[in-house]
Amino acid sequence: MTKSIRITFAALSLLAATASGSGARAEEFQELVVYNAQHEGLGKAWIEAFTKETGIKVVVRKGSDMEFANLILQEGDLTPADVFLTENSPAMALLDQEGRFAPVDKETLDQVPAEYRPADGMWTGIAARSTVFAYDKTKLTEDKLPKSMLDLADPAWKGRWGASPAGADFQAIVGALLQLKGEEATASWLAAMKENATPFKGNSTAMKAVNAGEIEGAVIYHYYWSGDQAKTGENSNNVALHYFKNQDPGAFVSISGGGILKTSKHQKEAQVFLKWVTGKGGQSILRDGDSFEYAIAGDANPKLVPLKDLGAPKVEASTLDSKKVVELMTAAGLL
Repeated sequence: MTKSIRITFAALSLLAATASGSGARAEEFQELVVYNAQHEGLGKAWIEAFTKETGIKVVVRKGSDMEFANLILQEGDLTPADVFLTENSPAMALLDQEGRFAPVDKETLDQVPAEYRPADGMWTGIAARSTVFAYDKTKLTEDKLPKSMLDLADPAWKGRWGASPAGADFQAIVGALLQLKGEEATASWLAAMKENATPFKGNSTAMKAVNAGEIEGAVIYHYYWSGDQAKTGENSNNVALHYFKNQDPGAFVSISGGGILKTSKHQKEAQVFLKWVTGKGGQSILRDGDSFEYAIAGDANPKLVPLKDLGAPKVEASTLDSKKVVELMTAAGLL
């Protein structure tokens, strides 16, 4: 179930300036509706700062990537959503393929490096996260770590690693594997995962299991470890991160997306919002805040391994096939 958070501020100066260009009156605008599948804390920080700076009122509805993507498809032209934000890109790709987005303004696209947005310009990256192998440093030394994520299919890893297969995060990783290695190799790896891996509900739970010595490693995203270390470290003090690098599927960098629904009645305000999130205001929150996700259109948090050093494979975010991923994971007995 989604929930709504209404955030209002008095100033409407930027909105008035935006509306005046089209002959519309500022008072005709009421509020921007954002379907936010990003982490709640990051979404809240973005929206509060955006509203404070621009005066544009925002209503937030919270849900998950595919939950919202499917809801938007069901709602069709009657969807109240103006903007859709995701944690990963497959949900964006699905809606793009269904023709649900309006083109993103060129000025906004120009703020984002080409590798972090789809070629068609119908949505854009807003943040990023790296795939990692979180391992128990009290049990594994660097020479004992898998050289590739594909090595986890080896019977030698049976019962020693875990992941959260039902989550959008892991399914995005599988989507990258599918694009990079093809259907046959992906199906084979998933079948081996069914035999070797312990399933968990959520990346944090998988990391906690590593920390507690229940398993030796887990395929997760980097920021779960970074966030816990920034707090008490109680769920990660025994854990270190292994970056596969070398364009390995396990070095996949997932793009969080932002798009504007073509049915939005507030196109100007929605474009202002997306430009702000990908601009100095939104990206500085990633750099200086506690989400530990990567800023992609500005300097990243200095506590993170630089994006340029991750050795990520080249993956076209707009063609990650979420439907085929679900089909393959279901066939493997992982869903």
